[in-house]
Amino acid sequence: MLTRDQLSSLLIDLESDRVERTTSTGKTDKFGEAICAFANDLSHHRQPGYLLIGVKDNGQLSGLTVTDELLKNLGAIRSDGNVLPQPVMNVARFGFDDGDIAVVEVVPSDLPPVRYKGRVWIRVGPRRAIASEQEERILTERRVASARSFDARHCSESKLNDLALGQFEAYRHQAVDLETITANQRSIDQQLASLHFFNPEQHCPTYAGILLFGKNPRYFLPGAYVQYLQLPGADLTDLPEDQTEISGDLPSVLRELAFRTRTLTQNRLQSTHGFQEKILPDYPEWALRELLMNAVMHRDYDSNTPVRFYVFSDHIEIMNPGGLYGEAWRLIWRSNTREFSNSQQLSKSDHR
Repeated sequence: MLTRDQLSSLLIDLESDRVERTTSTGKTDKFGEAICAFANDLSHHRQPGYLLIGVKDNGQLSGLTVTDELLKNLGAIRSDGNVLPQPVMNVARFGFDDGDIAVVEVVPSDLPPVRYKGRVWIRVGPRRAIASEQEERILTERRVASARSFDARHCSESKLNDLALGQFEAYRHQAVDLETITANQRSIDQQLASLHFFNPEQHCPTYAGILLFGKNPRYFLPGAYVQYLQLPGADLTDLPEDQTEISGDLPSVLRELAFRTRTLTQNRLQSTHGFQEKILPDYPEWALRELLMNAVMHRDYDSNTPVRFYVFSDHIEIMNPGGLYGEAWRLIWRSNTREFSNSQQLSKSDHR
């Protein structure tokens, strides 16, 4: 929310298109249209807009007394279902000698166009207007341009020193040719940003940077680990023989999973025709490795649920949060049909 001094400056800036003044306290539609227009931010100021209630068009105060009921009514506009998508807004009261001001601060939406009762409202200079087809198309294109996948979004709580920069250097030598690296004179944050691991506007790493090079990814993503259990029987209620939480940056997690995959895949001899024998593993190692890689890399990192890797005496279960329908995906290797099916087990197979 703006400060008292900033509010005083807005009162005398009569030409700003980021401010709307009114003395009315009961025109809910007028308030909703103004909030919608500020959220759309057609001029692309990328700064909040302000609805000032209790202020005349010339910037003078009307002598209004702001009540709790008025503030509650203004705050309710955000979630009454008429302004969609819901805007980010703050409501506050400021008291002056000549009267009170109710201030509604509206943050520009990342998902324009915003509509009030089905109509797209915008600011055209100091007045409100309904968006034309071309103006609505501009807002729609802005929404598409700003849409980002989870890994490309910035992790606002993190800082540059939350990344293990030595690991990034090792990655960079594999991802970028040596000639380009030698000629590069940019700072480390610019190098990270060029590969989408750092957001220069927010001055913080992206979630991709945290997952790949973070010193402690679980601090920012509590579910970013693999829960490993090895049980003696086929029942989850058995006392585990081994259990651990595999966490850290993605390369470290994948290396640990690859190691456990090799230790779980035990070979055995099977007699064939005559005196010939063939070495067969208990599990198809390629399938187990692929399932674990997919479970870690394609999981929903918005969820606090870990990837589950359960090893039973006769099968292996791998579960991860997310999927096509918002639940955990499941995949099973069935030894009798030699097919994968939708129930998330990997059973021992004779590989015949």
